[in-house]
Amino acid sequence: MPSRPKLRGTIEGAGPRLTLVHGFTQTGRSWGEVARLFATGFEVRRVDLPGHGLSAAARMSFEETASAIGDLGGRSVYVGYSMGARLCLRLALDRPELVRGLVLVGGSPGLTTDLERASRRAADESLAHDIEKVGTAAFLRRWLSQRMFATLTPTDEDLASRRANSPEGLAAALRALGVAAQEPLWKRLAELDMPVLLVAGELDAKFAISGERMAAAIGANALAATLPGCGHAAHLEQPDAFCRLVWRALDPKAAHEGSQAKRASNEGSGTTLRTGSTPSTGSSGSATTSAARSPALPKPQA
Repeated sequence: MPSRPKLRGTIEGAGPRLTLVHGFTQTGRSWGEVARLFATGFEVRRVDLPGHGLSAAARMSFEETASAIGDLGGRSVYVGYSMGARLCLRLALDRPELVRGLVLVGGSPGLTTDLERASRRAADESLAHDIEKVGTAAFLRRWLSQRMFATLTPTDEDLASRRANSPEGLAAALRALGVAAQEPLWKRLAELDMPVLLVAGELDAKFAISGERMAAAIGANALAATLPGCGHAAHLEQPDAFCRLVWRALDPKAAHEGSQAKRASNEGSGTTLRTGSTPSTGSSGSATTSAARSPALPKPQA
C-alpha cells in the first residue's frame, strides 16, 4: 500500500502545539515575527505547502494536502492564512480529532456555484500560465501590487522566501489548491465543534463579511474579529495585535466558570469582535473595542 504524501516544515519553541499554515506564494518563513512571538510560549510548527519552500517538490490534491497538514501538525491548534486557512478548514472537517482549535485569517469555505468555480478555474489557469511565462520575481511584483495588499510592507525575510519558490511549483499549487479546486464547505460549517477564531483585516471587506457569515453558520463556538487599518494579510501587518488576539483566545483562564465564557477583548486596539450567535454592533476599527462572549480556544497538550 503506497504511503500518504508528506509535507515538510520546521519546529521551534516549546510548550502547547501551534501549527501555522501559510498562503499562496509564501513559505513557513513568511510567518516571521508572528511565529517568533508564538514560539516564546508554544511549540510552533510551520508547514510548507506543496510547491512552496521545503515542500517545493510535493504535488497533492486539495484533500490530500489538508490531510498531510494534519499528519505534520498532529493534535494541535491550527492557524491558517488565505490558502492555508481554506486547507485548515478542510482538515478540521475531515479530521476533527486533530484540531483542538482553529484560527482562520482571510479564509473562505469556497465558492458556492458551479458557474463561480468554472469562472475562477479559468482565471487561475490563466494566472498559472502567467507564472510559468514570466517567472517568480516578475509575478510577485504583480501579485503584491493588488489592492488587497496595499497596506502590507513585506519584510525582507518574507520576500526572500517567496522569491525562492519556483514558477512551476507555484503554478502547480494554484491549479491544485486554488479556491476553484476546493469543494464548497458552507453547508458543513455547523459540523465544527472546536473553538474557531475568524480574523480579517478591516479593509479586506470581502473576507471581513465572509468571516461574520462563517461565524453565524458555525455557531456560538465561533468568534469573528477584524484588525483595524489592515488588508488581507492582517497578521503580517499587525503581528503584535494579531498574536495578542490569538494568545487571549488560547488562554484557558479566559473562560468563565461553567458554561459562561470570557468577554473577548483587545482594549485600546480598535479590534472589533463578533460571535456567531450574538453579533455586536459598532463600527470596525473604532477606538472603542466591541466585546463579545465566546468560548476560549483550549491550550492543547504538546
